[in-house]
Amino acid sequence: MSTPTLELSPSISLPLSWSPEAAPLREAERLQQRHYDQIAAAYEAHYSDACSREYRRRFIYDPMFAGLNLAGMQTLDAMCGSGQTSAHLLEHGAIVTGLDISGEAIDSFRARWPNCRGVQRSLLNSGFDDESFDCVAVVGGLHHVHPNVSEAIQEIHRVLKPGGYFCFMEPHTGSLADVVRRFWYKHDRFFSDNEAAIDVDQLTAEYASRFRFDKTKYSGNIAFLFVLNSLIFRLPLRAKPFYSRPLMLVESHISKLQTKKSSCFVIAQWQKQ
Repeated sequence: MSTPTLELSPSISLPLSWSPEAAPLREAERLQQRHYDQIAAAYEAHYSDACSREYRRRFIYDPMFAGLNLAGMQTLDAMCGSGQTSAHLLEHGAIVTGLDISGEAIDSFRARWPNCRGVQRSLLNSGFDDESFDCVAVVGGLHHVHPNVSEAIQEIHRVLKPGGYFCFMEPHTGSLADVVRRFWYKHDRFFSDNEAAIDVDQLTAEYASRFRFDKTKYSGNIAFLFVLNSLIFRLPLRAKPFYSRPLMLVESHISKLQTKKSSCFVIAQWQKQ
């Protein structure tokens, strides 16, 4: 006998027996859940202000979703936090489901986007049906699931429809920024112990038979550090409106010349084969 399901939105369902505790959490998942429950308020303040929203639009969302018609797409905002990426998706007509392991984050997501479904669960065990989504978006989330990045991508592949898109932005290995990042991750309270940049070359080799790699763009420099990541650098929110515009102008020019080695993050658009 099949298990009864709870409808989330067209073509998306979860077992009625679903709960955040349905599967035991691994150590990396417990670290992330505890970490983001603790910093949720500060994270929301620094990553949802007007300057950060403009940075995300110009340097992350526009290139990451370029060429896609999001209107009507069943889209999973995976590791969604309070739904910063969901705002962009909804503006472009997507039908959005948010997924996050943090109860604090998902409560904020539900309050902010009452017409979207917010699900508290790990990306490693999402509970969604096979081939549920036209698009899965992850912005700065994969580097939080080490050592289980490959398993997270397997789950993303499973829930994507054939021809569906996996769009992501992540800090990556093989850059000068990552040399500093490896030290910083271990000593700053705003990072959890398991965080590490992703190895794009390794992942593309591993998933070459399951995805088509439509786009890989390396980017992120001065505005990424001091506008988007004002929380990490302990910069006061009241100062951001004064320096954000000139720094984003500088970044727009530097980005045209950036390579993998000089960039802070990678943007990718993969299509399920």
